[in-house]
Amino acid sequence: MSDPADHDQPSQPQRRRALRIGAVGAVAVVSIRPAMAQAYGSVLTCEVPVPDPGRAGSYIDAAGKVVPAGTKGAFAPPGRPLKGEDIRRALAAGGTLPGVDYERSRAYLKYVQNLRSGTTGFTCFASLQMPRR
Repeated sequence: MSDPADHDQPSQPQRRRALRIGAVGAVAVVSIRPAMAQAYGSVLTCEVPVPDPGRAGSYIDAAGKVVPAGTKGAFAPPGRPLKGEDIRRALAAGGTLPGVDYERSRAYLKYVQNLRSGTTGFTCFASLQMPRR
């Protein structure tokens, strides 16, 4: 008969295998964390042109729709693309985008929220919607 103590101790090959699996898991965690931090950093620096380059020169109405330049009640586009961090902050706090009044800011934010896949700036906006840990 075998000694009962032999059944309590894993054999050396099983123990080595468990250690290898643990080491691989630790490497994965170390590799993923910097990638998540880098992705978060890129979200904060991404930009959304308003309107997209294909409709440059058009205005944005109060509903966030692109309309012809000079449309009454619509807003001229901002002088530069909107920064991801500014969009995130304005959406989260209900505030305004830097350098613009409340009504213009609401129109630009509605434009951003109406972006669809394939439109310049959509990826930036979509990444702002992802939950943070």
